[in-house]
Amino acid sequence: MLLLLASSVCEIHVCLPRKTFRAAMVLQRVIRAVIMGAPGSGKGTVSARITKTFVLQHLSSGDILRANIKSQTELGLLTKACIDQGQLVPDDVISRLILKHLRTMDQNSWLLDGFPRTVCQAEALDDAFIIDTVINLDVPFRTIQERLTSRWTHLPSGRVYNTDFNPPKVQGFDDNTGEPLVQRDDDKPETVIRRLKSYETQTEPVLEYYRSKGVLETFSGTETNKIWPHVEAFLHAKFSTLNQTK
Repeated sequence: MLLLLASSVCEIHVCLPRKTFRAAMVLQRVIRAVIMGAPGSGKGTVSARITKTFVLQHLSSGDILRANIKSQTELGLLTKACIDQGQLVPDDVISRLILKHLRTMDQNSWLLDGFPRTVCQAEALDDAFIIDTVINLDVPFRTIQERLTSRWTHLPSGRVYNTDFNPPKVQGFDDNTGEPLVQRDDDKPETVIRRLKSYETQTEPVLEYYRSKGVLETFSGTETNKIWPHVEAFLHAKFSTLNQTK
């Protein structure tokens, strides 16, 4: 049975109606949302469903970072220099890079993925924007390990498949291009364990930060398709309330 936890005053129970919302919700005000979850938690799948259902723009911090490096912007070059030297990119550099991009989207509703990763970054984001809600996907590490070792990637596009629940149409090949899929080194068991422990250590303070602000909603389970209806129902209720208080 799916265990569903809600961290804010507005508690959600597993007895939520199973009604699904087919039409995209029209947002009458700009919405700022963040999604969090360990690698392999189903964050990409849930993000795609959120952006489709609620007409939010999905913003990946990794995509923003790579675009700046490719364009050789000042912050992109600074970030690349840190990465090339095997150093962690300072919080202020990452924050400036992401916030600069977000400020170009003042009139757009968005779902931010991959940022913030530290409390310092979360505070920088809060200084610039009011975050309406933070969705946290809490999936057992054992489940994630099984998922990631079944994950295959189309490297040129970054499209990810899973042989258990999101297989390609033709085994071993990308749906769009027909090019071969590969298993990344990051998806090997020993690497997965290390990444999950690192995520837990780094992210727990961020979750506590948002929990203390009353905007964190945590959804726990082992199957994305069972978690999603609860995420969807919560966001419909949340965004409907926000629309009324624009």
